[in-house]
Amino acid sequence: MIFAASEKSIPARLSAALTRVITLRESFDRQPELALPWKEVKHWQSRRLRRTYPDLFAVPRYMNAGEFFLNEIYGAKDFGQRDREALRVVPKLARMLPERAVETLLLAVELDEMSEELDARVAAHIVMPVTDASYAAAYVLAGTPGERRAQIEHVHKIGGALERLARLPLLSGMLHLMRGPAEAAGLSHLHFFLQRGFDAFKSMGPASEFLRTISERETQLMERLFAADPAPFRDIAPAP
Repeated sequence: MIFAASEKSIPARLSAALTRVITLRESFDRQPELALPWKEVKHWQSRRLRRTYPDLFAVPRYMNAGEFFLNEIYGAKDFGQRDREALRVVPKLARMLPERAVETLLLAVELDEMSEELDARVAAHIVMPVTDASYAAAYVLAGTPGERRAQIEHVHKIGGALERLARLPLLSGMLHLMRGPAEAAGLSHLHFFLQRGFDAFKSMGPASEFLRTISERETQLMERLFAADPAPFRDIAPAP
Protein backbone atom coordinates (compact mmCIF):
# COMPACT_ATOMS: atom_id res chain seq x y z
CA MET A 1 0.00 0.00 0.00
CA ILE A 2 1.26 3.48 -0.89
CA PHE A 3 0.20 5.97 1.80
CA ALA A 4 -1.34 9.32 1.03
CA ALA A 5 0.88 12.27 1.82
CA SER A 6 -1.40 13.35 4.70
CA GLU A 7 -1.06 10.02 6.54
CA LYS A 8 2.70 9.91 7.03
CA SER A 9 5.71 12.18 6.76
CA ILE A 10 7.84 11.86 3.64
CA PRO A 11 10.76 10.17 5.49
CA ALA A 12 8.37 7.69 7.12
CA ARG A 13 6.74 6.95 3.76
CA LEU A 14 10.18 6.48 2.22
CA SER A 15 11.22 3.99 4.91
CA ALA A 16 7.98 2.05 4.49
CA ALA A 17 8.24 1.98 0.68
CA LEU A 18 11.88 0.87 0.79
CA THR A 19 11.05 -1.92 3.22
CA ARG A 20 8.19 -3.12 1.01
CA VAL A 21 10.17 -3.13 -2.23
CA ILE A 22 13.20 -4.85 -0.66
CA THR A 23 10.88 -7.51 0.81
CA LEU A 24 9.19 -7.88 -2.58
CA ARG A 25 12.52 -8.50 -4.34
CA GLU A 26 13.52 -11.03 -1.67
CA SER A 27 10.29 -12.92 -2.37
CA PHE A 28 11.26 -13.07 -6.06
CA ASP A 29 14.61 -14.60 -5.06
CA ARG A 30 12.66 -17.50 -3.58
CA GLN A 31 10.95 -18.12 -6.95
CA PRO A 32 13.78 -19.16 -9.30
CA GLU A 33 11.29 -20.08 -12.02
CA LEU A 34 10.57 -16.34 -12.39
CA ALA A 35 14.20 -15.24 -12.62
CA LEU A 36 14.78 -15.67 -16.35
CA PRO A 37 11.39 -14.46 -17.66
CA TRP A 38 11.43 -11.51 -15.21
CA LYS A 39 14.86 -10.45 -16.47
CA GLU A 40 13.90 -10.93 -20.12
CA VAL A 41 10.69 -8.91 -19.64
CA LYS A 42 12.72 -6.02 -18.26
CA HIS A 43 15.23 -6.12 -21.12
CA TRP A 44 12.41 -6.28 -23.67
CA GLN A 45 10.74 -3.27 -22.04
CA SER A 46 13.97 -1.27 -22.27
CA ARG A 47 14.17 -2.02 -25.99
CA ARG A 48 10.50 -1.15 -26.42
CA LEU A 49 10.99 2.23 -24.74
CA ARG A 50 13.71 3.11 -27.22
CA ARG A 51 11.36 2.17 -30.06
CA THR A 52 8.63 4.34 -28.59
CA TYR A 53 10.72 7.49 -28.04
CA PRO A 54 13.37 7.76 -30.78
CA ASP A 55 12.44 11.41 -31.32
CA LEU A 56 13.10 12.29 -27.66
CA PHE A 57 16.43 10.46 -27.64
CA ALA A 58 17.42 12.28 -30.85
CA VAL A 59 16.87 15.78 -29.45
CA PRO A 60 19.91 17.02 -27.48
CA ARG A 61 17.70 18.92 -25.02
CA TYR A 62 15.78 15.76 -24.05
CA MET A 63 18.52 13.16 -24.45
CA ASN A 64 19.87 13.19 -20.88
CA ALA A 65 16.39 13.15 -19.33
CA GLY A 66 15.40 10.31 -21.64
CA GLU A 67 18.44 8.26 -20.65
CA PHE A 68 17.76 8.98 -16.98
CA PHE A 69 14.19 7.72 -17.27
CA LEU A 70 15.23 4.66 -19.24
CA ASN A 71 18.10 3.64 -16.96
CA GLU A 72 17.23 5.00 -13.51
CA ILE A 73 13.43 5.08 -13.42
CA TYR A 74 12.23 2.19 -15.53
CA GLY A 75 15.26 0.27 -16.66
CA ALA A 76 16.50 -3.29 -16.52
CA LYS A 77 19.14 -2.56 -13.87
CA ASP A 78 19.03 -3.81 -10.29
CA PHE A 79 17.98 -1.03 -7.91
CA GLY A 80 18.49 -3.16 -4.82
CA GLN A 81 21.78 -1.55 -3.76
CA ARG A 82 20.34 1.95 -4.10
CA ASP A 83 17.33 1.00 -2.01
CA ARG A 84 19.32 -0.73 0.73
CA GLU A 85 21.59 2.31 0.97
CA ALA A 86 18.61 4.64 1.26
CA LEU A 87 16.84 2.57 3.91
CA ARG A 88 19.98 2.61 6.05
CA VAL A 89 20.19 6.42 6.11
CA VAL A 90 16.64 7.75 5.79
CA PRO A 91 16.88 9.93 8.95
CA LYS A 92 20.21 11.35 7.76
CA LEU A 93 18.79 12.03 4.29
CA ALA A 94 15.92 13.94 5.83
CA ARG A 95 18.41 16.18 7.67
CA MET A 96 20.90 16.62 4.82
CA LEU A 97 18.68 17.14 1.80
CA PRO A 98 15.78 19.43 0.95
CA GLU A 99 12.40 17.77 1.40
CA ARG A 100 11.87 17.87 -2.38
CA ALA A 101 14.95 15.69 -2.91
CA VAL A 102 13.70 13.10 -0.39
CA GLU A 103 10.25 13.25 -2.01
CA THR A 104 11.80 12.55 -5.42
CA LEU A 105 13.50 9.45 -4.08
CA LEU A 106 10.23 8.37 -2.44
CA LEU A 107 8.38 8.67 -5.74
CA ALA A 108 11.06 6.63 -7.52
CA VAL A 109 10.86 3.85 -4.92
CA GLU A 110 7.05 3.82 -5.05
CA LEU A 111 7.19 3.49 -8.84
CA ASP A 112 9.78 0.75 -8.46
CA GLU A 113 7.40 -1.13 -6.18
CA MET A 114 4.53 -0.84 -8.67
CA SER A 115 6.71 -1.84 -11.60
CA GLU A 116 8.39 -4.77 -9.85
CA GLU A 117 5.02 -6.25 -8.90
CA LEU A 118 3.54 -5.79 -12.39
CA ASP A 119 6.70 -7.10 -14.10
CA ALA A 120 6.66 -10.19 -11.90
CA ARG A 121 3.06 -10.85 -12.89
CA VAL A 122 3.91 -10.41 -16.58
CA ALA A 123 6.85 -12.81 -16.12
CA ALA A 124 4.54 -15.37 -14.49
CA HIS A 125 2.21 -15.30 -17.54
CA ILE A 126 4.69 -14.79 -20.38
CA VAL A 127 5.36 -17.47 -22.97
CA MET A 128 9.04 -17.34 -23.79
CA PRO A 129 10.70 -15.92 -25.77
CA VAL A 130 9.52 -12.39 -25.07
CA THR A 131 8.10 -10.89 -28.27
CA ASP A 132 5.58 -8.17 -29.01
CA ALA A 133 2.84 -10.79 -29.18
CA SER A 134 3.82 -12.77 -26.06
CA TYR A 135 4.28 -9.57 -24.05
CA ALA A 136 0.91 -8.21 -25.16
CA ALA A 137 -0.83 -11.43 -24.13
CA ALA A 138 0.85 -11.49 -20.71
CA TYR A 139 0.31 -7.77 -20.13
CA VAL A 140 -3.49 -8.01 -20.11
CA LEU A 141 -3.38 -10.97 -17.72
CA ALA A 142 -0.94 -9.30 -15.33
CA GLY A 143 -2.69 -6.08 -14.35
CA THR A 144 -5.73 -3.86 -14.71
CA PRO A 145 -6.15 -0.61 -16.64
CA GLY A 146 -6.37 1.18 -13.30
CA GLU A 147 -3.03 -0.20 -12.15
CA ARG A 148 -1.37 0.76 -15.42
CA ARG A 149 -2.84 4.27 -15.34
CA ALA A 150 -1.49 4.69 -11.81
CA GLN A 151 1.94 3.60 -13.04
CA ILE A 152 1.88 6.16 -15.88
CA GLU A 153 0.69 8.90 -13.54
CA HIS A 154 3.50 8.09 -11.12
CA VAL A 155 6.09 8.46 -13.88
CA HIS A 156 4.64 11.92 -14.55
CA LYS A 157 4.85 12.78 -10.85
CA ILE A 158 8.54 11.84 -10.77
CA GLY A 159 9.23 14.06 -13.75
CA GLY A 160 7.43 16.96 -12.09
CA ALA A 161 9.35 16.40 -8.86
CA LEU A 162 12.66 16.38 -10.74
CA GLU A 163 11.73 19.56 -12.58
CA ARG A 164 10.99 21.30 -9.27
CA LEU A 165 14.18 19.89 -7.78
CA ALA A 166 16.23 21.31 -10.65
CA ARG A 167 14.99 24.81 -9.80
CA LEU A 168 16.28 24.72 -6.22
CA PRO A 169 19.13 27.20 -5.72
CA LEU A 170 22.45 25.82 -4.45
CA LEU A 171 21.36 22.18 -4.77
CA SER A 172 23.75 21.52 -7.64
CA GLY A 173 26.74 22.57 -5.54
CA MET A 174 25.47 20.63 -2.55
CA LEU A 175 25.12 17.41 -4.56
CA HIS A 176 28.58 17.75 -6.08
CA LEU A 177 30.11 18.39 -2.65
CA MET A 178 28.34 15.30 -1.29
CA ARG A 179 29.93 12.95 -3.82
CA GLY A 180 33.08 12.15 -1.83
CA PRO A 181 31.35 11.72 1.55
CA ALA A 182 28.59 9.66 -0.09
CA GLU A 183 31.09 7.28 -1.66
CA ALA A 184 33.01 6.99 1.63
CA ALA A 185 29.78 6.17 3.45
CA GLY A 186 28.80 3.50 0.90
CA LEU A 187 26.03 5.64 -0.61
CA SER A 188 27.39 6.00 -4.14
CA HIS A 189 24.34 4.46 -5.86
CA LEU A 190 21.94 6.76 -4.06
CA HIS A 191 24.05 9.84 -4.74
CA PHE A 192 24.40 8.91 -8.43
CA PHE A 193 20.62 8.63 -8.77
CA LEU A 194 19.97 12.08 -7.29
CA GLN A 195 22.87 13.73 -9.09
CA ARG A 196 22.00 12.31 -12.50
CA GLY A 197 18.31 13.18 -12.19
CA PHE A 198 19.09 16.72 -11.09
CA ASP A 199 21.61 17.29 -13.89
CA ALA A 200 19.32 15.82 -16.56
CA PHE A 201 16.37 18.02 -15.68
CA LYS A 202 18.50 21.09 -15.01
CA SER A 203 19.96 20.89 -18.53
CA MET A 204 16.56 20.20 -20.11
CA GLY A 205 14.73 23.21 -18.68
CA PRO A 206 10.90 23.15 -18.84
CA ALA A 207 9.77 19.53 -18.85
CA SER A 208 6.10 19.83 -19.82
CA GLU A 209 6.47 18.65 -23.44
CA PHE A 210 8.78 15.80 -22.46
CA LEU A 211 6.43 14.55 -19.73
CA ARG A 212 3.29 15.05 -21.83
CA THR A 213 4.81 12.97 -24.66
CA ILE A 214 5.56 10.10 -22.28
CA SER A 215 2.11 10.18 -20.68
CA GLU A 216 0.27 10.33 -24.01
CA ARG A 217 2.21 7.51 -25.67
CA GLU A 218 2.18 5.20 -22.67
CA THR A 219 -1.57 5.75 -22.27
CA GLN A 220 -2.15 5.05 -25.96
CA LEU A 221 -0.14 1.83 -25.72
CA MET A 222 -1.96 0.74 -22.57
CA GLU A 223 -5.36 1.32 -24.18
CA ARG A 224 -4.36 -0.59 -27.32
CA LEU A 225 -3.09 -3.53 -25.29
CA PHE A 226 -6.24 -3.83 -23.20
CA ALA A 227 -8.34 -3.47 -26.38
CA ALA A 228 -6.50 -6.50 -27.86
CA ASP A 229 -5.19 -4.43 -30.75
CA PRO A 230 -3.39 -6.90 -33.08
CA ALA A 231 -0.48 -4.47 -33.56
CA PRO A 232 -0.40 -2.31 -30.42
CA PHE A 233 3.16 -1.03 -30.85
CA ARG A 234 2.75 0.33 -34.39
CA ASP A 235 3.01 4.01 -35.28
CA ILE A 236 3.45 5.21 -31.69
CA ALA A 237 6.48 7.35 -32.45
CA PRO A 238 6.23 9.99 -35.21
CA ALA A 239 7.74 9.12 -38.56
CA PRO A 240 11.28 10.58 -39.01
